[in-house]
Amino acid sequence: MPAQTSRRALLAGCALSVASTLAVPLLGWAPEAGAQTRLKVAAIYTVPVEQQWVSRIHKALNAAVARGEIEYKFSESVANADYERVLRQYAEQGNALIVGEAFAVESAARKVAKDYPKTAFLMGSSAKIQEPNFSVFDNYIQEPSYLTGMIAGAMTKSNKIGMVGGYPIPEVNRLMNAFMAGARETNPKAEFTVTFINSWFDPPKAKEASFAMLDKGADILYAERFGVSDAAKERGKLAIGNVIDTQDKYPETVVASALWFMEPTIDRALAAVREGRFKAEDYGPYSMMRHKGSDLAPLGTFENRVPKEVKDKVAARAAQMRAGQFDVKVNDGQPKPTAK
Repeated sequence: MPAQTSRRALLAGCALSVASTLAVPLLGWAPEAGAQTRLKVAAIYTVPVEQQWVSRIHKALNAAVARGEIEYKFSESVANADYERVLRQYAEQGNALIVGEAFAVESAARKVAKDYPKTAFLMGSSAKIQEPNFSVFDNYIQEPSYLTGMIAGAMTKSNKIGMVGGYPIPEVNRLMNAFMAGARETNPKAEFTVTFINSWFDPPKAKEASFAMLDKGADILYAERFGVSDAAKERGKLAIGNVIDTQDKYPETVVASALWFMEPTIDRALAAVREGRFKAEDYGPYSMMRHKGSDLAPLGTFENRVPKEVKDKVAARAAQMRAGQFDVKVNDGQPKPTAK
């Protein structure tokens, strides 16, 4: 989930005060027996926390706050040029774990991690881990994306599906390709139009791109970005959600959504830091359905509008995914439009 260049006030905090703080925020740190300390955790985001990708991380960390496990502060809408400075500031402040997205600032993030080898870093990244303390994660939700594709393929009447994404990077391409594969399973005649808006948070631009696809005959849209569902709603067409469920806002528009849950990833990292065993690790797989890191949203208002035979096929595929019996091919290549 790469960076965007817009910027808000940095270091907007929701830090909780506690009676005692971490004495030594080092990799391998563990509290004394009986201690009631909370881990100090910081996060740095390049987009607003309401943006769907980041909102999942923010939600998981706030859940740990509610359990009394951590102190948490964050910065949102941090520009690329400021990322290293804010990241270094959080490391200097003694946070035991720092979470963020390094996609467009890999060099800066990894440089800071090298300078603070005993601080745990858990960063969104399409690249590899960096020993000893730079772990990576990604939203490996290609499985529910495939399932939403199965539904979309069955629901389109024109056989034309529009897809709007932010940037053609691996973590976006992976989901789009999985969606397309799922659509082809239920509808081999499905055709796709693909557009990237080169922004992670520009709803008006995503909406404009969506209108262009609808004008060319698409009757269902894959909403990888905010703004797509608004266009579908205005034209009386359908949409497929990504990362979060927005059907409550678009009850007659959003048919299904692939959901991402960051709790398995965050909870695993927190436990590792607390127990003194955090190391450079790829946390990506913990976003998969077998680890309860992702799932298909309930059909809700479309429960009786999706054909039963399609729902049965989707349910069977989902069960296979949870059991590790059906692997969705990971294709990080840029998806190609097929619509004529």
